[in-house]
Amino acid sequence: MNAESNNREIAANAEAPATESPNPASVAVAAAQPAAAPPPPPLRIPWWIPASAVAVVALVIIFGIRSRVNAEASVTRATHEAAIPIVTVVHPVADAPLQEIALPGNTVAFIDAPIYARTNGYLKRWYFDIGSPVKKGQLLAEIETPEVDQQLQQARADLETAQANYNIAKITASRWEFLVSTGSVSQQETDQAKSDLTAKKAAADSSASNVRRLEELQSFEKIYAPFDGIITARNTDVGQLIDAGASSPRELFHLASINKLRVYVAIPEVYSRAASNGSTATLTLDEFPGEIFKGTLVRNANAFDAANRTLLTEVDVDNPKGRLRPGAYVFVHFKLPESITSVTIPSNALLFRKEGLQVGVVREGKVELVSVKMGRDYGNSVEIVSGVTASDPVIVSPPDSLISGTPVKIADQHAGD
Repeated sequence: MNAESNNREIAANAEAPATESPNPASVAVAAAQPAAAPPPPPLRIPWWIPASAVAVVALVIIFGIRSRVNAEASVTRATHEAAIPIVTVVHPVADAPLQEIALPGNTVAFIDAPIYARTNGYLKRWYFDIGSPVKKGQLLAEIETPEVDQQLQQARADLETAQANYNIAKITASRWEFLVSTGSVSQQETDQAKSDLTAKKAAADSSASNVRRLEELQSFEKIYAPFDGIITARNTDVGQLIDAGASSPRELFHLASINKLRVYVAIPEVYSRAASNGSTATLTLDEFPGEIFKGTLVRNANAFDAANRTLLTEVDVDNPKGRLRPGAYVFVHFKLPESITSVTIPSNALLFRKEGLQVGVVREGKVELVSVKMGRDYGNSVEIVSGVTASDPVIVSPPDSLISGTPVKIADQHAGD
């Protein structure tokens, strides 16, 4: 403490003005004291300390900006991902190569004809009812035709008159030809006699034709079966008026020949190669479970129906025992070439567009609409014969607004397992 006081005094004395005379005592004291130490140098902060502080602040700012940018990019990415629709897909199930197809058809009689009356009158009696088998030429019914009978009698009388006139004209003409050769009559009178003979002959021929016409009408009093068959309808009864000249005549009977049946089947275009004339087809009916009826494909239309793209074919089936009936619903089985293969997809995967039947397939994360051809319809699923394969992921329940090129994500179908 004393040393510090002495130093302060020496410093104060040193700063005093030079005009003052030094105090001897002070000088002696100062001489007796040791010399004062120099002042310490000022403190200096190292350069790296502020540089470090600036670097820290810069890093904080940079990391803050980067985290904000990353957050915005993450939000944008999440928004874009949320905008991509999520779809459920299935892979088509590959079927074995088709050996045959079964198509619905209806049986019809080989010959089917309505029976009408050709003369007017009243039904006298009928001999066969519905379900009765008849042979060709058998009498089905009789009609009373009193007016036709009277007209026929009148026509026959007119024919006798015309025949008598023709005979006398023939005799007269022959006589005039003899007399003109002797000069007893003129040529003019002879020519008139010949002309009268020609006219009388024409009148007699006309009367004969009228008689034959009425005889034909009278023969229509009896209605005969035109072919072997079964009476499938009887639309008349005893005493009913028969008007053959009506604008809409009444059908008396309906006759069907069922010893052989026709089956008309519409074959889809994709299976048209099975429609080969002369090929064998088999029929199955729910009425006869386990039984098979054989038929032959006899003809096809050779042209596809423009509306539903099918080929109309006819299959003939022998039915000697009459077990099959016209109008029965049957399934017709056709053999197919082994080259025809198919896959099965759910029915709700189909899209009905103006371009035709399509499905949505996911390829490289985007939708591609593919046109397909459908085979058989199983209800919940359908057969596809061309357009997709078993490896294609097909979109199930696609929205109607789906278009090609739309990015999609496939749903994780095992998330809930």
